[in-house]
Order: sequence, then structure tokens, then C-alpha cells
Amino acid sequence: MAFDSVIEVVEQNYQYDLVSKDKILKKYINKDIVAYLTYGDKKEMIEGTLLSYSGDQLIIRDKEGLIQIIDSNTLVLPELPEGLITNPTLVWILNVTESRNHTLELSYMTSGMSWDADYVIVTNRNDTKLDLNGWVTVTNNAGTTFKDTALKLVAGDVHRAPEEVVEWVICREKVAAPGASQFVEEALFEYHMYDLQRRTTLKNNEQKQISLLEATDVDVKKEYVYDDIPRWWWYGSDWSDTSEKKVDVMLNFNNSEGNNLGIPLPKGTVRVFTNDKAGKLQFIGEDLIDHTPKDETISLFIGQVFDIVGERTQMDFNKSANWYVYEWAVNLRNHKDADIVVTVVERTSGDWGITKENYNHTKVSNNEIEWQVPVKANSESTLTYTIRYKRW
Repeated sequence: MAFDSVIEVVEQNYQYDLVSKDKILKKYINKDIVAYLTYGDKKEMIEGTLLSYSGDQLIIRDKEGLIQIIDSNTLVLPELPEGLITNPTLVWILNVTESRNHTLELSYMTSGMSWDADYVIVTNRNDTKLDLNGWVTVTNNAGTTFKDTALKLVAGDVHRAPEEVVEWVICREKVAAPGASQFVEEALFEYHMYDLQRRTTLKNNEQKQISLLEATDVDVKKEYVYDDIPRWWWYGSDWSDTSEKKVDVMLNFNNSEGNNLGIPLPKGTVRVFTNDKAGKLQFIGEDLIDHTPKDETISLFIGQVFDIVGERTQMDFNKSANWYVYEWAVNLRNHKDADIVVTVVERTSGDWGITKENYNHTKVSNNEIEWQVPVKANSESTLTYTIRYKRW
């Protein structure tokens, strides 16, 4: 809260004891009420003191002192009991040193508001270029409408302290967002903030989509990946082959200014489309991306290839006093009418070495190596290699 210097807040109270039938009747115990009983077109009025209630059943001492137990949901009460309100209310007690009109500004955190980033990609027919559109979806379930308001979104993993269970504490928002023609991006601490360059209205119980960014003619590379090594496998195990024969297809592109992007992208869902021969958009896959800074590569897992098959076979296994030695053959069958290259992945660990191979490998890390295996159209290729692991 920001006030001028002549105002001091000495107490703040959040009142949320809202009106309900149960709460009203509870406060009218031992007080006078008027109840009506309906018989067809006739009504009978009963005046008396409310002694107890349960649902629509009331126990009343009438004017003659008789106890009546009646079923009635039509009541007339003289006033709303003190302390009950129709809307949650924030009440301040202020110490004001000057009597005049004052302008007050209130800042607060609220739960019930969230947003998601969504991206739509359309690739060209040979999967070498793409157009990217980003959208932000804001959901307002905060209980109030924000009319003609400024909207700023902050992208990043914002840490929050654990909350205690207190009804009026309303701070659960986790924020994030993008940049484009409607938004101006700026650095904010270790995050990125995007300021909508116009005002907007967020109605209560409404979802609003706002265009986030547009990028066209972005270079993209399609990659085929055969990654069949189980995550649970370890050297020295008796695992010998795999039933997984599917090859993954990835779309990789660089988020750089030179590639018509270069915008910090908030995490979100990316849906990918392409045009069929009739020029109609067809959905081909989707993936999630994390917060991605500029100049980083984005890799999207789109699906698994119909016309390429991979098959791994263990050709030999030996162990000595110092080594486990595996000989593998990975057969790749290409049923497409175009030449391709398949990335074959091997998961490793410990002290290892490649002793023989028919294609050169790349050491991505001590836990992963890759081969780029070319396969001609309607043909097949086989990668063979021998890897040894040191026994401990």
C-alpha cells in the first residue's frame, strides 16, 4: 500500500463471515422471528422466539408461550445480524493527521489467476522452414473483474515459501511469459518480464488469449533418432536385445536473432502442423518446452516414424577379470523414397571404450555416445560396434 505522508495504517482486518441461512438463524437464536406455513393457497403466520433449528425445521415459542415445531423455509427477519457481510471486505483503521481527500493505492497478491503459454508451428513441405506463433492464455478465477488493466507477465521459476493454512492468505501465483509486437520485454532480476502495450479487461471466470509473438521463415532440421537402450540397463547385466523398433522424429531449431527468433520463450505446449497436398493444415505432433533463453536450441519430440525401423541385436558378450565386452549390431531399415541419416544412441556409464566400429562415434558425454548412420532410400544399413566396460 502506498499513501501520502499524512496517513498511517494502524490496523488491517479481512472480514469474510459471509451471509448464509445457517449463519443468520444461528444469530437469531432467542430472538423474535416471523415464520409462514403454507396450506395450498393459504398462509399461516407464526410469530415467536426462535429456540432452535435444523434445516427447515424450526422450534419456536409463540406469543402464547406454546412451543411449536414447524417446517418452514419462509421467514421474515427484522435486520441482518451484526458481523455478517455479503462480500469479503478489507477494513483499515487509519491514523490521519490532515482532514481532506486522499488518494490511496493498494497492491496485493491473489490466488485464482494463472496463465499458460502455447505455441503453434507450421512447417513447410520439406520440413526445412517453420512459422511460429505464440499465445498466452490468462485464466481469471480470482473472484473479481479487472477492468481496463495493465498486464505484465514474468517468465521464470519463481520460488515461493511454503504457505500456512490461513483462509484469507491469497498468494499462490506462479508467473511466466514472452515478447512480441504487443509485448515489450525487459530483464527483471533473474527472470524476463513482458509488458502488454495496451490495456485489457480480465473478467471474473474468463479465459483470455492474447497473441504473444510471431516468427516466420525459421530454419529447422528434422532428425531421426533410434534410442532404444533401457534407462534401467547397466553394464554387466544379462540384457541382450530390445523389442523397441521405433525411430523417433525430432524438430530442432535455434532460438537466435539470426534465425528470426532470439526471444526468451516461456515454457509451454508446442503444437506442430504441416500442409497436406490440398494445402490444408494437418496436426503432426506436440511437445512441451521449458523456459528457453535466446541463442539456445529447441528440440521437439514430434512422434515416431512410420517408415523407418530399427533393431538392436547383441552379437557377443564376454567378460574377463577386468572387462565386460559387448558386441552390438543395430540394423536400420528405410522404407522411404528418400535417403536419410539416423542418430543411434548408446547409454553408457563407468569406465568404457569403443574398441571397434564401422561408423565413427561422437562422445556426447561419459553417459551417452552417438553415431550418424546414413541409410539409402528403400534400403538398410547396419551399425556394428564393440564396447567394453571396466569391471570394478
